[in-house]
Amino acid sequence: MTSQLHPAHPAPTSAHHAPVVRTIRHNLHEKPFIVIWETTRACALVCKHCRADAQHKPHPDQLTTEQGKALLDELASYDKPRPLIVFTGGDAFEREDLAELCAYGTEKGLHISLSPSVTPLLTPERLHEMRVAGGKAMSVSLDGATAETHDAFRGFAGTFEATVEAAQWIRDEGYRLQINTTLTRDNIWEAPQMLKNALDMGAFMWYTFMLVPTGRGADLRALNPEEREDVLNWLHDVSDRIAIKTTEAPQYRRVAIQRQKLREEGIPIPAQVAQRGKLYDYLTEETTRLLGAQAAAPRRPRSPMAVNSGSGFAFIDHVGDVYPNGFLPVHCGNVKETPFPEIYRDSEVFRQLRNPDGFKGKCGVCEYNTICGGSRSTAYAMTGDYLASDPTCMWEPELTKQ
Repeated sequence: MTSQLHPAHPAPTSAHHAPVVRTIRHNLHEKPFIVIWETTRACALVCKHCRADAQHKPHPDQLTTEQGKALLDELASYDKPRPLIVFTGGDAFEREDLAELCAYGTEKGLHISLSPSVTPLLTPERLHEMRVAGGKAMSVSLDGATAETHDAFRGFAGTFEATVEAAQWIRDEGYRLQINTTLTRDNIWEAPQMLKNALDMGAFMWYTFMLVPTGRGADLRALNPEEREDVLNWLHDVSDRIAIKTTEAPQYRRVAIQRQKLREEGIPIPAQVAQRGKLYDYLTEETTRLLGAQAAAPRRPRSPMAVNSGSGFAFIDHVGDVYPNGFLPVHCGNVKETPFPEIYRDSEVFRQLRNPDGFKGKCGVCEYNTICGGSRSTAYAMTGDYLASDPTCMWEPELTKQ
């Protein structure tokens, strides 16, 4: 199975001829589009949603500087365009050699972004050091619209104000700023204000995460299928205000295609979302109250990318273990023993995840499965089977309606 769109359901293009959903041009069976490297598990925060149990000190078996450079060599061995690399954690700034690793990867031709935690380690001096080393973009998390909700989510008082201050430092240093938000049933009502906060902070992208019930996140309340559909449609609506990216919600790509088709048929927005629920109505009304009915200077919506766990995406943890996704804890190898390109290309788990027609239930027969495929992490967390149908998707494929 190739990574191209389903021949019976190609993604439409917009009026500007840009694809509504972008597909990767290179062979995703051979090379990922993006690789996340958890440079360390050490972190001072205790975030409620975290997939991992952060540690106060680095693990004794975490990749050394030389092992990290060897990994970067392997990632740079791919033909251009090479995978995008994100240094994350834990808290990536817990690594004293992070600038050395960033500079090494940059010299090898890799595009490196950073995702640190907002702790006392995030200082203007450290940001400058990482920028000089080649860091291009940086993300910080905002999981509540106020200090009360965000600090409760992150586990420490003062984190909200520190994040707002850090965002300004990041922009002043010349990074592209991305705001990350995990959406749950407890903070979704603050989403319009969080959108406004992201805009006020000068973010170029709002990166929303649909909660996966794994790690500490298993104790939180995830959105139900109807609420997720409401949220995805609302995110589509506001995508002319800020670039939107979703994680563990590949259904956003389906929504984008469906909404574009309705626009091409001349159907106005109220009719496009006539079947949406009270949450959609609230999010829309609150956004209008805070930001106006329309964007003052509308931007062309960012087309979502058809990348999924193991199919264009890979995660390497602090000790070198490789997974299809940080939220999908199915071990596929270790870079200390096997080169990363070999693991990505040959792992049976990765190969299965790149064949959406092999997914079970409605995900396997869905007309959108090559551009969506469902959240494999959520399917695994809720059913124990990473090939199962995503229980959080309410779409009924055409084949199941017959």
